[in-house]
This record gives sequence, structure tokens and C-alpha cells, in this order.
Amino acid sequence: MKLSDLKYFAAFILPICAYFSIVQTGAWSFLNVIVAFGLLPALEMILPLKPENLSEEEASMKNTQKFFDYLLYINVPIIAFLIYTFFTRMPLFNGWIDWIGNTASLGIILSTNGINVAHELGHKKSKLARFAAKILLLPSHYMHFIIEHNLGHHLNVSTPEDPATSRKGENIYFFWFRSTYQSYVSAWNIENKIQKKKGRGVLSLQNRMIQFSIIHLLYLGLIYFYFGTTGLVSALVFGTISFLLLESINYVEHYGLMRQKKANGKYEVVTHKHSWNSDHQLGRIMLYELTRHSDHHAKSMKKFQVLDSHADSPTLPLGYPGSILLSMLPPLWFKIMNQKVEYWTAA
Repeated sequence: MKLSDLKYFAAFILPICAYFSIVQTGAWSFLNVIVAFGLLPALEMILPLKPENLSEEEASMKNTQKFFDYLLYINVPIIAFLIYTFFTRMPLFNGWIDWIGNTASLGIILSTNGINVAHELGHKKSKLARFAAKILLLPSHYMHFIIEHNLGHHLNVSTPEDPATSRKGENIYFFWFRSTYQSYVSAWNIENKIQKKKGRGVLSLQNRMIQFSIIHLLYLGLIYFYFGTTGLVSALVFGTISFLLLESINYVEHYGLMRQKKANGKYEVVTHKHSWNSDHQLGRIMLYELTRHSDHHAKSMKKFQVLDSHADSPTLPLGYPGSILLSMLPPLWFKIMNQKVEYWTAA
């Protein structure tokens, strides 16, 4: 491990900000929101891009180092601690302003350090990694993500068959509803087919979607039992914020990029040209290189610490936080991005 690898500790800046948001009141309860969608995108507009890649020797060495795995696993107790802190501090919230700020702050963390880390762990083969991924997905109401993303999204990305691929001209608000609903249905369809191939009925307790549903209901039931209606509503809201942020990331990652269908009816192979890339250095580090999404889709089992940047990958005009904010203004997003889609489609 090199000293430069310690840069990934920056991924814990937002959890630290979330903690201070939760234990504060008034405007301070919005600290994490301000940092994630104010300070971070502003800094990314100023700081230079970091498109450099590791040498083959460096990549080979980093690929086997457990340090990077530990950085992911530590997010499990961090997320649990922040949720526990939120609920135990909830009686001290000073009205709706505190509740909104703290709920939004926690929702952001459940996306950046919850779903995002679960995404990385879910691509690993070990049972421990996949178990940790499911724990991280639970408070976001998105345990089905581990099925649909790995067995659906990566197969169908950049085609009309993929719920998580946003179409050119589709605004983000419509995409939220479409992708959320279709991804959930897709996960059921995928898992039902798996169970049928194994000779089981779709209502079998071996069906992971049924397992996830039971676990999710138990999770919400326990929150209601210990923290009442306010706790239950809070859990539903911060979980919804987190998965809508995930879907916002999906929106900017794949907007308008489509694979061509060949004469035999099959789509061309996924390459690093079928996802939007970003080399804005803060986003790269704080999101565990998620922003090098082009290389991730080209080689889905590649670990985050060795992902490459490709000069001929479609490139976002802003980092991920800034792009999400831009997408919230559909006319401006379309004006900027539709031209880029046309350019990269023709390239």
C-alpha cells in the first residue's frame, strides 16, 4: 500500500458530515446536504481532472491488496451507527427543519456509502461481500438491486430492455418512476426464472425476492415497534431519498447512450463507450471510483481501485454531483447533453 492510497479515506468525509448534521439542530442539520451538493460540485468545477491510469504493475499489486476491501466493509458499521444515532437523536429534533435536514443528510449517506458500496461488494464472489452488500441495501429498500443490477442491468445496459438506462429526451423525474418500478419487476422476473430452472415454485422461501420482502418488513416493523410512527415515516423517507439518488446516478451514467442491434438481432458487446465517464478527482475518490463507470461496464468484475479512464469514453461536462443537479433542470440538461449524445453516437 502506498501513501497515496490513503486518499480513499476521503470517502468518509460525507459520513462524518452526516454525523455532525444529525447531532446538530437548525441550519447545521443540512451540513451534509450542503457539502454533497454545494461544496463538492463547486470544488470539482475548480480542481483539475485526474485522467491518469495505473501502470500494469501497479494495478496488479493493488488488485490483491486487502486494504481496499476493508475500506468497503467498514461502511457497514458506519451506516448502522448513523441510523442508530438518527433514531436516538430524533426526540431532540427541534421541529420540521431539523427532521428534514437530518433525514436528507442520512438519505445521502445511504446512497453514497450504502448503495454505492453495496454495488461494489455485490460484484465480488465471496459470500461475505454479498452478505454485506445486502445489509447496506436494506435501509434503502433496495435489496433487489443485487439481483437486477448484476443479472439484468449489466446484461441489458444501453438497450431499451434496461430499466436503468435513461433514454435521450427522457427527463429525470419520469425516469425515477420508470426505473424504480421496472427494476423491481425485473428483479422478480429474474429470480422467478432462476427458481423455475432449479425446479422450485416461485413462492418458495428459496426465492430471494421473497426473502428480501420478509426481511424488509421485519426491519420496518422493528423500527415502528421501537420508534413509533415518526420513526417508520423517517425510515421510509430517508430510504426513498437514497434510492432516488441511486436512480439519479443511473440517469446521468447512461443518458442517451444505446448499443446498436446487429443483423442477428443481438446487441453489440458492451464497451467503455456505453457509459458516461467522469475524471473529476473528488467524486472519483469519495464515490470509490464509481465515476469511472465506462471501464466498470466494460469489465464488471474489475475492482474499484484499478479502474481505468479511456480517452474515447463519453465524458460528462461536470462531476457526478454537479451532473445530478444539472439533470434536475431538464431543459438545460437536454440542451447540453443531447448534443453530446449525438456526438458520441456518431463517433
